[in-house]
Amino acid sequence: MGLGKQAKTLSKGQVDAMLAYLATTRHAKRNRLIFLLSAKAGLRAKEIAKLTWRMTNDAQGGIARTIHLQDSASKGKSGRLIPLNEEVREALVHYRNEVTAFAGPHVICTERSLETSAQAIVNMFQRWYRHLGFAGCSSHSGRRTFITNAARKISTVGGSLKDVQELAGHSNLRTTQRYIDENPEAQIRVVGLI
Repeated sequence: MGLGKQAKTLSKGQVDAMLAYLATTRHAKRNRLIFLLSAKAGLRAKEIAKLTWRMTNDAQGGIARTIHLQDSASKGKSGRLIPLNEEVREALVHYRNEVTAFAGPHVICTERSLETSAQAIVNMFQRWYRHLGFAGCSSHSGRRTFITNAARKISTVGGSLKDVQELAGHSNLRTTQRYIDENPEAQIRVVGLI
């Protein structure tokens, strides 16, 4: 996958702009959750569409602190445990409270169906990014942003790229490495430390 073909990663300002925009949309809580599942949990469009409440719930039926993403909801055999960022967990709680009366097994539903498709998620992201004028962004931008941010911070908590690989659900570390944006400023700073 060449760099020119990859979805662009999002800056903090772009993430904030997207969240502000989504707060004004018709289905604000659902749309916020979809975006956060991508940008703060690293889920693919297919995984967002296939995510069920069972995968998000703890033993008491509340929202757990980890998503237990099953292989059936992921690409190939990339099911995994994903610790939840508190912002994502809160969005799940708020959204579940909103949809409880008509919720089906899938977390993301529409007005016409108790589930949605990966293509519908991809289309949502395209509309949102186009509305905000974020050229080069796609449904994979949030996932790339999550993986890049995790890679940059993992050593500060005692982890390694192998941990990022696990969070991403990649079978090969090389795949994970292709998702990570380089940081020329960090390269200059690290050389200064040598």
